Amino acid sequence: MQAWQVHENGEPSEVMRLAEVERPTPGDGQVLLRVRAANINFPDALLCRGQYQVRPPLPFTPGVEICGETEDGRRVIANPALPHGGFAEYALADSRALLPAPESLDDAQAAALHIGYQTGWFGLHRRARLEAGETLLVHAAAGGVGSAAVQLGKAAGATVIGVVGGPDKAAVAREIGCDVVVDRRAEDVVAAVKEATGGRGVDVVYDPVGGEAYTQSAKLVAFEGRIVVVGFAGGTIPSPALNHALVKNYSIVGLHWGLYNTKNPALVQHCHEQLTALAERGAIRPLVSERVPLDGAAAAVQRVADGVTTGRVAVVLEKGAGA
Repeated sequence: MQAWQVHENGEPSEVMRLAEVERPTPGDGQVLLRVRAANINFPDALLCRGQYQVRPPLPFTPGVEICGETEDGRRVIANPALPHGGFAEYALADSRALLPAPESLDDAQAAALHIGYQTGWFGLHRRARLEAGETLLVHAAAGGVGSAAVQLGKAAGATVIGVVGGPDKAAVAREIGCDVVVDRRAEDVVAAVKEATGGRGVDVVYDPVGGEAYTQSAKLVAFEGRIVVVGFAGGTIPSPALNHALVKNYSIVGLHWGLYNTKNPALVQHCHEQLTALAERGAIRPLVSERVPLDGAAAAVQRVADGVTTGRVAVVLEKGAGA
């Protein structure tokens, strides 16, 4: 079979190589899946760089989120078991963690439903306890993680403010439902959000960026607000001033979605049921901006790593195209 492999750490476009390899053999509790589509996530770039919290042995195949097909023809969503990741014709996955792919979504959309939307659902509902009528601020609102949070926030009845970088991403943020869009490259984010909220600030901040975005969040969060720390795509891990959280009376909550797979897997299943119901009634739909063939995966991972994409980029294998 064909699979992308990383033999040394570095930038995705430089270290990912498409090769002919043997199909992986399932271990205990694993299943072999034919990959129909693989969604590209920022962690795929971190895996290539050797900067992710999980470091599979070299060589490995990246790709942490797929829509695949079982031997009996079921279409499922899975997180491949590294080192046999999803940028390949076949991947391995934990048989107990397979989730049914919603019929309302095609393969690329289904592949993109899992990590970003699970993270958004747990972050907004489990950690921040977002309520209808509250105001939600989403950093990197036009990206894969951010766009999922925007849709989930709107589905929950919140007013959503999206922060983006550039006019093209601003247009995408409006298209997916942001009530207010702030272009951080052209506007003062703090001033614009305070104006939009009448000086009150926002109830919940969803931050997958870190760095300067977190600094802005602390200035914008309202009384009894919640800042959800999702990741550090901006490359800088902030050091929160806890005295500031004390005097402004807000909460800083962390979210590592992957822990739920081991700490409380039943909640992951429950979340998928909620997401499926939202997808079936059209309240959420993964924004897949690009569909690329398998041989275009390395260049696509690099584009995601460089932050120049919107929504999700999916690798779609020819046999698995469409629903």
